[in-house]
Amino acid sequence: MVTLPENVRFQAAGCAANGSPLYERLLVAVADDLEAGGVLTTAILGPRAADPQGSALGLRFMGAVHRLVLTGAAPELARWYGSAGEAERGGRPAASATTDDPWPAFADVLAEHEATIIAGLAQGVQTNEVGRCAALLPGLLTVAARTGLPIRLREIGSSAGLNLRLDQHRYETEHSSWGDPEALLCFAGVYRGEPPFDQSLVIADRRGCDPSPIDPSTPEGKVLLRSFVWPDQAARLARLDAALAVAERVPAVVERAPAGQWVPQQLASAVDGQVTVVQHSIVWQYIPHLERARITASIEAAGAAATKDRPLAWLRMEPGLTLERADVVLRLWGASDGSEELLARTGYHGQIVEWRA
Repeated sequence: MVTLPENVRFQAAGCAANGSPLYERLLVAVADDLEAGGVLTTAILGPRAADPQGSALGLRFMGAVHRLVLTGAAPELARWYGSAGEAERGGRPAASATTDDPWPAFADVLAEHEATIIAGLAQGVQTNEVGRCAALLPGLLTVAARTGLPIRLREIGSSAGLNLRLDQHRYETEHSSWGDPEALLCFAGVYRGEPPFDQSLVIADRRGCDPSPIDPSTPEGKVLLRSFVWPDQAARLARLDAALAVAERVPAVVERAPAGQWVPQQLASAVDGQVTVVQHSIVWQYIPHLERARITASIEAAGAAATKDRPLAWLRMEPGLTLERADVVLRLWGASDGSEELLARTGYHGQIVEWRA
């Protein structure tokens, strides 16, 4: 069984591999403190020691602290958080996590806000990372090319539904592009290989589900979403802000429902002349094993009944076998035999997309 310090160190390594020196440093310090019998870290995280590694305890913990920073409740810690505005930093520029030591200020926040942080651990990770659109959009283009039909998009683990609006952005390689040149968000310089950007795409209907959906139009929803973006990653924060602006003008329904119930309902109401696409990204680990089995069984059963006029696709971006990268995998029924096809490999936040199809 993985120990609590090992769990935290695993997350620290993940933050290091994905470009957050601040979170790497703080999580290593938390793990060191746990191993040394630190009273506060043990009191806050100890009751969660049995939480499965897939529940991302480290990120839930850091998100709870980040929300205190974003709401101005931790001004001394805010100077290390690039996500905090000038008001939260007391008018000072953000400090460097590589040259200064954020741990004393972080420990003070744990002491002052222990109860709030403990309560915040109940909040599941709701990253809704918009960078994943760079990997998912070419997958939808592939489905459109092979079926010739408008897409009925259904996403599980939608959070605020930001990635349901992935057709509203601009995507560019060295030789091709897709999307509105005036789009608020542009993905450029992220592709290795050439996705099918010569293909048109029509999303006829977009809808998602989540156990705890977030309303991206509210101040509380925006803070929650920002709290799960690592605060020293300015590009991710900028992408989120652009996606929030898009969400204000492009509607997308996210229903409060468990995916195991919702997916069969959506598959049962498939539409002639549209291809239903079940989409998800970095969500599978948060779904209990039995529910995953129900989702898989319902998709495969619907796939067996799919036709050329009513095809079904399953597009997923989830950790690969090595856990270092995510695989973008497509299964298509009606226009194909449902075999798995690796379309791309990418980072968990979609930093680089290695297109393979």
